[in-house]
Amino acid sequence: MNDPMNVLTLFLFNIVLVNIPLLYGTVGEIVVEKSGSLDLGVEGTMAVGAMFGYLAGCAANSMTVGLLVSFGAAGMCGLLFAALTVSLQANQNVTGLTITTFGLGLYFFVGKGLGERWPAMTSCASLVKGFSALEIPGLSKLPVIGKALFSHNALVYLGIVISVLVWWYFNFTKIGLRLRAVGENPGAADSVGVNTLFYKYAHLILGSGIMGLGGFYMALYMSGSFEGSNCWINGYGWISIALVIFANWNPVLAILGTLVFGFFNTLQIYSGPLANTFSGPLGWLSAVPPQLYKALPFLITAIVLIASSVRKKEGTGQPAALGLNYFREER
Repeated sequence: MNDPMNVLTLFLFNIVLVNIPLLYGTVGEIVVEKSGSLDLGVEGTMAVGAMFGYLAGCAANSMTVGLLVSFGAAGMCGLLFAALTVSLQANQNVTGLTITTFGLGLYFFVGKGLGERWPAMTSCASLVKGFSALEIPGLSKLPVIGKALFSHNALVYLGIVISVLVWWYFNFTKIGLRLRAVGENPGAADSVGVNTLFYKYAHLILGSGIMGLGGFYMALYMSGSFEGSNCWINGYGWISIALVIFANWNPVLAILGTLVFGFFNTLQIYSGPLANTFSGPLGWLSAVPPQLYKALPFLITAIVLIASSVRKKEGTGQPAALGLNYFREER
């Protein structure tokens, strides 16, 4: 019989492990949307960051290089989106979908092009070491929650730190407050001297770069194994867009929101062990069809979108000018 404490610990541990790429994607999209832009290209942006970050990290045998390249490559997607929607006034929804199509296409093109030359993660000691557990002294030894919360790889802690820093940036810095003004009313912000063009460009690049870090995390989580039919991101970019609404455009609440989705994703794997170990209260889990567990994250995404459509806009963190192109001449 499975040890109940061990099963529960592993279940909680994997909830955290699975939710982190969603956190990067969600926080990155929040940064983008706070500037007033709606970027539906999260999936493709994360794919680009994953592909080039992983390849660069393997080539240099360096975790730092992988992180920087994933941020930069994904940031270039943000720059492309900004050039098309901010400077050329292209439709944001169409442009975002184009970025996703482009990013996924580039992912498969590069991966299949390398073929047998594809680098194995096991041959890159720096990436293996960088993605191994980093235990926090004292806290990691606590029963159950010690391993679940305080025994993760460095990218998990980095994701939490970025979320908190972005929240602080929005609320307690002059630049962050100006950014929020641009997202709420770019015309008013422009009239008092705020460079709306710079703020939109800078934060589209910054937000997209953060998304790329989530893609790099997924590459390492999948042990760098490229498959010709499945992308590492596997729909996480789309879920991240929905989680922005779930988190009410708050980077700190995004941590909680991604944990909820991480819970449903992890339940796919641990429903059997949980049902067997806790047969009394959780025995019914074994009777649930496996297909339902796989569909749950996407069903929850749909529910979140439906709930947001009927919720009054007042009291939400949604920028008033979200998705609207700004024509300076019409101010």
